[in-house]
Amino acid sequence: MVEFVSYDGRYPNLCRGKLILKIDGKTVPMPKYCMNSGGTTYFDSKGGEHISKGLWSIDVPQQFLKYKDEIEECVNNNVSLGCCGGCI
Repeated sequence: MVEFVSYDGRYPNLCRGKLILKIDGKTVPMPKYCMNSGGTTYFDSKGGEHISKGLWSIDVPQQFLKYKDEIEECVNNNVSLGCCGGCI
């Protein structure tokens, strides 16, 4: 069972926060930089900024791979969709 505890990523580094989950009743700090935004940023031909938001994918440590789908669902239900556009 996976539960959301906290995530401290914010603009301009939404994807670079500290993610803490509870997995099988134990508090687990996830590895640094484990969050990958499903969003994109780009400039169009006129120099206009474009930001799209998307679901998070998580680089899950080997010992928790069996929970990957549950972890990603938990994160996507509790963290604002990426991308914040801070890197543009």
